[in-house]
Amino acid sequence: MGLSLFEKLWREHLVESQEDGTDLVYIDRIFLHERTGSIALSSLEADGREVFCPQQVFCCMDHIVDTYLDRSDETTMPSGKDFIVATRSHSLAAGITLFDLNDPRQGIVHVVSPEQGIVQPGMTLVCPDSHTCTQGAMGALAWGIGSSEAEHALVTKTLRVQRPRTMRVRFDGKLSLGVGPKDMILHLIASHGANGGNGCAVEFTGQAVDELDMEGRMTLCNMAVEFSAFTGLIAPDEKTFAFLQGRPYAPAGEQWQQALSYWRQLRSDPDTVYDCELVVDCSALEPQVTWGTSPQHATGISGSVPAVAVAGNDAGEQGGREKALAYMDLQAGDTIAGQPLDAAFIGSCTNSRIGDLRLAASILRGRKVAPGLRAICVPGSMQVKAQAEAEGLDRVFIDAGFEWRASGCSMCFYAGGEHFGYRQRVISTTNRNFESRQGPETRTHLASPAVVAASAVRGCITDPREFMEN
Repeated sequence: MGLSLFEKLWREHLVESQEDGTDLVYIDRIFLHERTGSIALSSLEADGREVFCPQQVFCCMDHIVDTYLDRSDETTMPSGKDFIVATRSHSLAAGITLFDLNDPRQGIVHVVSPEQGIVQPGMTLVCPDSHTCTQGAMGALAWGIGSSEAEHALVTKTLRVQRPRTMRVRFDGKLSLGVGPKDMILHLIASHGANGGNGCAVEFTGQAVDELDMEGRMTLCNMAVEFSAFTGLIAPDEKTFAFLQGRPYAPAGEQWQQALSYWRQLRSDPDTVYDCELVVDCSALEPQVTWGTSPQHATGISGSVPAVAVAGNDAGEQGGREKALAYMDLQAGDTIAGQPLDAAFIGSCTNSRIGDLRLAASILRGRKVAPGLRAICVPGSMQVKAQAEAEGLDRVFIDAGFEWRASGCSMCFYAGGEHFGYRQRVISTTNRNFESRQGPETRTHLASPAVVAASAVRGCITDPREFMEN
């Protein structure tokens, strides 16, 4: 019986199997950010411990930094400055690479790592952030950890982990105009539930995945955690190699050729048997939008809010729907398209890369945001911001009425800092629509950059295909 890509990577990094059933796994690279990384680093310093291999550890200022263009250590989050200052101090003392606020490479960790070529096929990479699985798009084994686990990895370059089960999700068929990776993953979660991944290492395959560019694959893997997966990953191919070539931390010269020789072997065997397999037909898929307070509360944009009653009389699910509808101020049968909006947000580690901004700009060009609607665009890194400005995309957003920001996680989550207004309805490219995720009782609808841009123009949830040419 053949091995899956995940099994091959796990086997290569296995140090030893423990008596309690867990495995000790070698960690190639570690990423930190100022919200949780500062806690891990300060704890190590207090205990008199040192980072074992600082050249393989990286840190970004991203989570609680303000994204206004005149950025500084000051932040609207209570005690935010303390996190930033502490992270800077501990990072410099530990000798790790810090992408600080004034660094042109600064950005959201899961954007910066692939952008710099830090994550590479075949590696293990961890970060105290749940969306670390984004980087599985590079053919790496990447997953989120806690601060205490980060301490262990920093000191030992290992982690004790319960080996997850394997799952393959095959996205068959071609995507239609206006449909992309955000729609694929939202449809998957809506079809099989937020617990559908059940702690599995999920490998995404199929024609629709093969045809995605690298940024699209990152969007797909980013939300594997919203499927309750341990991680998501995609086998590397020529697109992966072309994306990595020439990046600062990527191999060069003879080492590049050696890396390619290894990377090209990183595929699941044809006779691999997975613990679970799912198939999604993408041929009829349409843009997706969430209606509730979980990514599983999603439907096609031409659809309506589903009935509260669920198959099998699942009381928990029914109660969750009732609570979600009350929070979102919606009723079963309400159409998704046409719901009025107060704000629109383009950003986060899910959809803030240059391709996302180009897509949104293609809809916004020559148009204006609806009167009274607040619209914000936050590039995923300062390099994305610089590239967008070189292409004139910033002017498209600004002329349309969007606020154009510096990079950071921004209003992906509300942690006491900047936020949208009380009970405002927001269309957002982020990954979570939990209660108060973007502000006090703010009502968030998750969607793709295309849907967000079209909706910002109309002032209500809108099908982006109305603005697109075949």
